[in-house]
Amino acid sequence: MSLRLFASSLLLSTSAIILTSCGKPVDDPAATKTAAIAEQANTAPETNGTEAETDENERLTAFFEEVFERDVANSPMFQAQLGRKTEDYGKWDDFSEAEERRQVEQAQADLNRLRTEFDFEALNEQSRISYRIFEYNQENAIKNYDWRYNQYPVTQMSSVVTYLPTFMQNIHRIETVSDAEDYISRLNGIEEVIGEVINDLKIREARGVIAPELVYPGVIGSAQAVITGAPFDESDKDSAIMADFRAKIEALEISDEEKQTLLEGGIVALTGPFQSSYQAFITEMTRLQGLADGDKGAWSLPNGVEYYARRIEHWTTVSMDPEEIHQLGLEEVARIRAEMEAIKEDVGFEGTLAEFFEFVRTDPNNYYPDTQEGRDQYLADATALIDEVYEKTDDYFNILPKAPLEVRPVEKWRENAAGTAFYNRPAPDGSRPGIYYINMKDMNDVQKHIMNSLAYHEGAPGHHFQLAIMQELEGIPEFRKFGGYSAYTEGWALYTERLAFEMGLYEGRPMRDFGRLAEEMKRAVRLVVDTGMHAKEWTLQEAIDYMTENTPMAPGDIDRQNKRYMVWPGQALSYKIGMIKLLELREKARTELGEDFDIRDYHDVVLKNGAMPLAVLEDVVNAYIDERKAQ
Repeated sequence: MSLRLFASSLLLSTSAIILTSCGKPVDDPAATKTAAIAEQANTAPETNGTEAETDENERLTAFFEEVFERDVANSPMFQAQLGRKTEDYGKWDDFSEAEERRQVEQAQADLNRLRTEFDFEALNEQSRISYRIFEYNQENAIKNYDWRYNQYPVTQMSSVVTYLPTFMQNIHRIETVSDAEDYISRLNGIEEVIGEVINDLKIREARGVIAPELVYPGVIGSAQAVITGAPFDESDKDSAIMADFRAKIEALEISDEEKQTLLEGGIVALTGPFQSSYQAFITEMTRLQGLADGDKGAWSLPNGVEYYARRIEHWTTVSMDPEEIHQLGLEEVARIRAEMEAIKEDVGFEGTLAEFFEFVRTDPNNYYPDTQEGRDQYLADATALIDEVYEKTDDYFNILPKAPLEVRPVEKWRENAAGTAFYNRPAPDGSRPGIYYINMKDMNDVQKHIMNSLAYHEGAPGHHFQLAIMQELEGIPEFRKFGGYSAYTEGWALYTERLAFEMGLYEGRPMRDFGRLAEEMKRAVRLVVDTGMHAKEWTLQEAIDYMTENTPMAPGDIDRQNKRYMVWPGQALSYKIGMIKLLELREKARTELGEDFDIRDYHDVVLKNGAMPLAVLEDVVNAYIDERKAQ
């Protein structure tokens, strides 16, 4: 697992951890390994009692631990994410080309060791899951490596440059003077990291890969916002990064003289390497903006057809043809439209569905006031929705995350680059809660009718349940607690929007239920517009028009969503494809088990093994069905 790209994955506004982006295709022996897989993973693996099997399982576990700790030791950022303070606490990861190459070579070496040193048939069921997931991770890293130059190092959605201050604010804790000195060290070290980002941009420019025009205004604006305020200008208000550092220093129990010394050190770093590197980045992005050739999809990149196919496989963990996905999207859009028509009739709206969409978009009752009072009320209501979920969980879940969940507004300095809503996973050591973030830059982009679905998707029982529970699992290798697959993670979160309906959380709220369908429609439309933009050469405007025609989303949200799809080929497909698979597997279990089916047990099977590719998930569920039938 590439920790360089693991660190990059932390930049994403969705909380899913994205797999590494590395190399050349290899054979897939895992495809033939479909032996029964245990449905439980929160207890230590059992053996069949033979010493040979026990030894093989223990050896494999030791191998995974060795690889995990080696990679953690190579990533100061991941160490901090895990809550570990080491001698590298003041450092950043290595973002160089050489390090990326070293890591893909390491992935190939790890894969070779897995296949030559361990006997898959001698493993117990739980170890086989770990074997297959680890094998998939390395293969995915290697397959992606040759396509790394087709990916944009900087987009309006994800960038090291916008993530670095967020990392400092949310992850770098200051509990001692040494921690504060490490904070200053990291501020100074940002110059090297941003230098590597600029180098990545130049390498891609030489290969004809320049991000679309839509990327630059938000990225440049966000970078400028980072260096706005004291000590970067004459403002009497601290910048976000200075305010963070100052607050952490003031909380230390040290003398005023020591605090002042640390603050002065921070100011020197901020007005020196930190500020100059951000200015250099802004200059480079402004130059590239002048070279950007419109807004075109993956088809326009070198070997774009093959690249998009790889992106589909990467994000969905399945092999599907773009045309097949496009047609699936059209069918789902038609189905959801019919359900929307029914609600339109139930609420007594006289007019077409298109007119109902427009009513929903423009109805002032569908929005909170664009004031601080309106923002405060939205946060309070969103928190209440999360509380309501917890009142009903006993009938649907056997386990709940131990980590608390908080609802917070997106920090003002990164509102321009952030999505509508997203989740940040908690710290494994309990020092940081799970956070459901809401972007409140413009309250006219935040509809009341969809706030239930957003809360359930990003918070509970969506991302928070899946990601927090995964980190808290026992008896599985550490790498399985922190990996991620968008089809699984986002598929689960979208599935829970539907589950919330089944839990009765929309009862008596027909317009909120319409909002649920609107959110599912958004994911169905993604199947159409993502393949449209990246395989059928649709323009950005064509995608916007199609989404406008088929959803009641606010114009600003439609614009932001489609611009996101443009720079993340294939990622938007993972939600609906993952949800469909989870529903299919649930219905299979319900049908085959009949009265023995318990939805709580099904959710155990899905959640208590952690994230996994969809093929492995299907085998896990099939094994659960077989075992339950045999009882």
